[in-house]
Parts: sequence; structure tokens; C-alpha cells
Amino acid sequence: MIEVSNLTKEFKQKNGEIQRAVNNLSFNAGDGESVCLLGVNGAGKTTAMRILSTVLQPTSGTATIQGYDIQNEGQKVRENLGFLSGDTGLYNRLRVIEFLRYFGDLYDVPRGLADHRIKEMAKLLDMESFLDKKIEFLSTGMKQKVSIVRSIIHDPPVMIFDEPTSGLDILTARNIVSFMRKSRQDGKCVLFSTHIMREAERLADRIVMIHKGLKLAEGSLEELQDISSNTDLDDIFIYFVNQVEEEEIAQYEF
Repeated sequence: MIEVSNLTKEFKQKNGEIQRAVNNLSFNAGDGESVCLLGVNGAGKTTAMRILSTVLQPTSGTATIQGYDIQNEGQKVRENLGFLSGDTGLYNRLRVIEFLRYFGDLYDVPRGLADHRIKEMAKLLDMESFLDKKIEFLSTGMKQKVSIVRSIIHDPPVMIFDEPTSGLDILTARNIVSFMRKSRQDGKCVLFSTHIMREAERLADRIVMIHKGLKLAEGSLEELQDISSNTDLDDIFIYFVNQVEEEEIAQYEF
């Protein structure tokens, strides 16, 4: 599972000002549960996920993956984690099967087991027709599928997907959504980010709303509907954004 406690990340701008991309963020995600970080572009979702994957170090606060601390036990965290981001590097000169076997070797997955997982995932994600193609000749959707298999070749218990369907055609997005659902059904802990309200409604057991690095609200869709007295997730999100902005304005009123 994932446990996040008071996570904060600050960046120093060129003008010397400090930008707080993630601001005292706390939430949990359990085994067999799908949790969504929901927010507009620039809300801090990607930064939070990069911290959880050990790509970035937090300014303060911490988190654990399967009980392993992200700052002090980075290797153990990566062994238990599959992380898919929009800027995952692929090796264009390799064939898909060669690339995936290479990452299986990096994770010490026996070749026979790696090939079994590749075959299984290729069928699930409709990849069988391009396993022998060089990566440089693949479409964006095909590359996204390769990135998914690369990130989970070691069969980790925790999976993090940063905007997994962004820029994909409807059929490819549907394959990826099906895979995320299967992962949850298999008992995996699934954390994903999106700015697409419909995607959050369809996939998330719980939604963590983020705006300007702050957590606005957290709960199931039904719980958020009850709190906000709204039905549509767009309206629910705006309701919580307006609450925070009203509080900020109130601080400067005399």
C-alpha cells in the first residue's frame, strides 16, 4: 500500500521566489484499491508521483510504499513499484520484445517468466502484432502500451500511473483502462492521476482532489457528492476550489 504524510515539494524559481508544487499532502491507498489524484494541469499531481517513485526528493514530509520509506529505502521502493509517466524513455533501436526482455533482466526476472508476462500483457493490451517491430516505428498509443509492460514486468504490488490515457485514441485508452481495472481486481494498489472527470468517476474507489499543490477533499464519489450537494464531478471539483479561494480572500479582509 501507499502511505503519504505531509508531503511538500518546493522549487526555487529564477527570480528567487519559492514555488510550492506540493503542499502538505497526505493520503493513503490500500491493496486492491484504486485511488485517483484529480486536478487541473499544474496542480502538483505529477510532482507528487515523481516523489513517490523516488525520482524527486521531498522538501519535507515523507511516504512509504509497502512499508518502505521513499527517502531511506529507495531500492526497496522501486522493487515494489511500477511507475508509468508521460516521459518514460524508450530505446528506439530495439525491437519491442528485446526492450521488454532487457527490463526483465534489470529486475532479475527469469527469462522464461519474463516472456510469459510479456505474452500475457501483449494479449491483454492488443500488442501481439508489433512485438517484433522496432520501437522507433510505433505510434504514440503503441509506445504507451510498451511503457506499461516495461513498468510492471517485475509484477509489483503497487502501480502508479501518471495521466495514463493522455493523448491516446479511444481504443488504446480503453485497453489501458481495462488493464488498470484488472490490476485492482488482482489485489494491486493502483494510484493514478487525471484531469479527466469521467475517468476518475469510472476507475476510482476514492478520489483525492488537488489544486495548487493542496488537497481540497478526499473520499468516494458518493461521499464527495454528499459533502458538496452536487452530483456532477465537475461541479464538485469547482465547489471545493471555490471554498479554498474564499478562505484565501478572507485572510486579507479587514
